Parts: sequence; C-alpha cells; structure tokens
Amino acid sequence: MSSRTLPLLFINLGGEMLYILDQRLRAQNIPADKAKKVMNDIITTMFNKKFLEELFKPQELYSKKALRTVFDRLAHASIMRLNQASMDKLYDLMTMAFKYQVLLCPRAKDILLVSFNHMDAIKDFVKDTPSVLSQVDETYRQLIEMYTPLSSGEFQLIRQTLLIFFQDMHIRVSIFLKDKVQNSNGRFVLPISGPVPHGTHIPGLIRMFSCNGEEVKRLQFRNGGNYTGVLREGSFEMFGERVIKLGTNMYSVSRPVETHMSGTSKNSAQKKSVNTAPNPLAKEELNMLARLMGGMEVQKPGNADSVLLCYEHCFNQQANAELVKIMGDFTEEAGEPCSSSANSKGDDLLAMMDGL
Repeated sequence: MSSRTLPLLFINLGGEMLYILDQRLRAQNIPADKAKKVMNDIITTMFNKKFLEELFKPQELYSKKALRTVFDRLAHASIMRLNQASMDKLYDLMTMAFKYQVLLCPRAKDILLVSFNHMDAIKDFVKDTPSVLSQVDETYRQLIEMYTPLSSGEFQLIRQTLLIFFQDMHIRVSIFLKDKVQNSNGRFVLPISGPVPHGTHIPGLIRMFSCNGEEVKRLQFRNGGNYTGVLREGSFEMFGERVIKLGTNMYSVSRPVETHMSGTSKNSAQKKSVNTAPNPLAKEELNMLARLMGGMEVQKPGNADSVLLCYEHCFNQQANAELVKIMGDFTEEAGEPCSSSANSKGDDLLAMMDGL
C-alpha cells in the first residue's frame, strides 16, 4: 500500500464531483451568480490550506465510509443542498468514473496526468476568482513537487493501492454498459487495441540476447489486438498538453444514464470531453443528469448556516476517528479543548469543516 495515494484520490474524485455539479447547475438554469458561488465555495473548501497540509502527509488511505463523509461535507459546503438519494448517486458516479480512468491509464504514471486534467478544469472553474485560483495553483505546485520525482515502481504501487480501494465497487453504469466497456456484473472490460503506452513498442516481437548482450534471435507472434504506435508523452508541468483525455470533463453532450448496484436502481453520469472534442462515452447524458440530481436545491444565502444538519446522524465513530487524521489539528488551533471521545472529536471536526 502506498502512503502517497490519498491526495490523488481526493483530487480526482473531487474533480469528478465538480464536473457533475457544474453541469447540473447549468441544466437547471440556476442564475450565473449563484452557480458561480456554489462552485467557488466548494473549491475554496476543497483547497483549504490547512486541510491540504494534513491530506498531503504520508498516510494510509481512509476507509470508504470516512472518505464518503468528507465528500458529503464538501458537496454541501455552499448554499446548494442535495438529498440523500442524490448524494448516493453522485458518489457512485464519481467513484466508478475514476476507477475506470485508473484502469485505462496506459502507464501507472499517467494517473498523474489524469489528476492534472482534473486540476486544469478546476482552475478554469475559478479563473475569475484570483483568491481561489491561488489556492488551486499552490496545490498544483505541491502535486508536481511530490509526484513528478517518483519512480515507475512507486506509481505502480499507487495504482495498486487505488485499485484495491475500488475492487469491491461494481456499480453498473449504463454509459459503460451501452459502450460494452462494462459487463452486467459491473466489472470493466479492458481494451486490447489502441495506442501502446509511451516508451513501449507494439507487441508482436520477442528478441533473445546472449550473455554478453548481443541480440542473437528474433521471434514474431500474433498479438491478438489492433495496436497503434505510441502517442507522445503528456506534459507533467503546470501548463502543457496532457495528451490523454482521461480525467477531462465529459458532461457536454446529453445522454441518459443509470447506475445499478445489487438490484437497486441508481441514476448516474460519467465524465466529459476536452473543449469541443467529446469523448465517445458522452453523448446523451443531460437527460440522465436531470434524473440523477433531481433532489438538488440551491437555497438563498441566508439559509447557508443550516449546512448539512440532516447528515449528522450518518457519521459513526469509525468515520469520525479517521476524519481526525485529515483535519486533526483544526480544533486545537481554534483553541477548543480536545475530547477523548471519538464522537465529540468528530463533531468538532465536522463543525470545523462547515466553517471553512
């Protein structure tokens, strides 16, 4: 298990959440000023300096329940409200979309390019709000500083850690089912065609070498796929072309989508495309989004103090204890006494997150 996985998991899931919320705000014709406030408030909370300082510390991944608790809070960090069913569907879509992206990464290192695609889109959301943009830029610099020096082996460990986290999640998404990239049991079908990863060759040749390093024999074999030449490598700088489209926003064209888990019907959506070049998976999802988040409500600013009161009962001791790891120093810095009770300490943390 890699101790460097949590920031990437948080950034990518957060990016998927923002794509969905942005599209839904547009679909519901929410006034531009209110929609902008919703996005800015969520991104401001997501990139809070002290929160990210804790997030970037080397540590094990949190439980699924604890991470879900964080995103429940994050989704309601503004004047927007989601009912429980809509939040369930939103989180299902976020996780399955990122799981699919991790599986499709040509190289383990490309998970960082997926993260940068999400970060590029988040920067675009707040491009007109300098104070929030500076928070996002600082996180970008942290990502580059922490992850670009890592070896291929370290990225492979990060990828394995993510896949272990996602391995029991088999929510069926109609986008994937219709494109035949997901089976009826919720498991993904990986392609055996397309461009090979950067730094590799098209499979089909075995070369044999002598003990002194000289090539002595070649054997060819049928690779069973339809592979093409390698793409150029994407940029790992703050500004540059990422080349791969995984992690870009696919919510630009309408497409009805549903997710299903253990026989329970769940509506959902997927990702989006870069600029005006839609990803093939996104064709009809506006209709789905209208169903996915029908419980969303944007309240008047005066009601913002009531954030998430209806969710308090959802956070058990385990989730609260793990949230302490994320934001453990908040209550002490605020001058509040630390309680030995996991419940009371978790309540303090949730209240602090509300105040970000």
